[in-house]
Amino acid sequence: MTQRSSVLQAARRAPLAPRWPKKVASTLLTMAVTVLGLLFVTFMIGRVMPIDPVLAVIGERATQAQYDATFRELGLDKSLVSQFFIYVRDVLHWDFGTSIRTGQQVSTDIARVFPATLELATLGTLIGVIIGVPLGVVAAVYRGSWIDQTARVVGLVGYSMPIFWLGLMGLLIFYGILGWVAGPGRLGVFYQGVVPTVTGLMLIDTLLAGEWTIFKDAFSHIILPASLLGYFSLAYISRMTRSFMLEQLNAEYITTARVKGLSEWEVVWKHAFRNIRIQLITVIALAYANLLEGSVLTEIIFAWPGLGSYITTSLLSNDMNSVLGGTVVIGTIFVALNIFSDLLYRFFDPRAK
Repeated sequence: MTQRSSVLQAARRAPLAPRWPKKVASTLLTMAVTVLGLLFVTFMIGRVMPIDPVLAVIGERATQAQYDATFRELGLDKSLVSQFFIYVRDVLHWDFGTSIRTGQQVSTDIARVFPATLELATLGTLIGVIIGVPLGVVAAVYRGSWIDQTARVVGLVGYSMPIFWLGLMGLLIFYGILGWVAGPGRLGVFYQGVVPTVTGLMLIDTLLAGEWTIFKDAFSHIILPASLLGYFSLAYISRMTRSFMLEQLNAEYITTARVKGLSEWEVVWKHAFRNIRIQLITVIALAYANLLEGSVLTEIIFAWPGLGSYITTSLLSNDMNSVLGGTVVIGTIFVALNIFSDLLYRFFDPRAK
């Protein structure tokens, strides 16, 4: 019987071996199809825009011979299908064309401005998580109390208030009147170019260089826009945390834990909160992705030299290569973060395994 049981157990475990390669292949295929769809959409946008890409490159005073040569050089004489495959090939080689506004490769411009957006969105997400998660937990524990009502009002204001209005009010109060923070921009004029670029993240580069004065100046510039983004992230995260916690606190195993005599701290944090951590992974990943792609207005208000500001300026200059290149990068990051959160969900949740 013992030998038979071992054989049966081995037979049951055998089919589980090839599941991981299939899951990985399925995930990669999903990501590839999604990114390909994104490329198709951006390609069609570039073709239907009422902007002549040839004139955007050579100017309106070019001769007909120059126009025809550039037309063929850009591949516009080929069919749309051929143009699309050429476009996909160039993107896979990190080639988005040349920016009309800066005269440099779009990929070079994106590599230069994206760290500013990454730093701003990361700090904003950290603020949202550090404040939003405990706020949502406490609001669920004290449901119906003034704490819960305050948390709900904070979330409602975060969802309702226009971000540009809050940004202008923040600059007026904390910079113009109180003088607690620095003004627009990423760094003071006197500190521009002093710190060597290592990571592109100003706070980290100043720490690596040991420039504490410049670090304080960089922190004073970023704290207000990051807090503004963190507030919008906080509104979403706290609301979802409260909803997840209320569902767990009404479950039967929580009643059982309290009957056993466990303290309220153990019931809330060791039992209820432990079961919502997996759901919070997805929420936080989506909040982070939204800040990466949705910080355009914040960057414009605070003159933050990030990707959102770069795309907006390029759009006003009819620089479609830069606009589409930035759109592809943001879309790809959004897809990657969604896939990453899904993988984390499967890793931490035994039921998903």
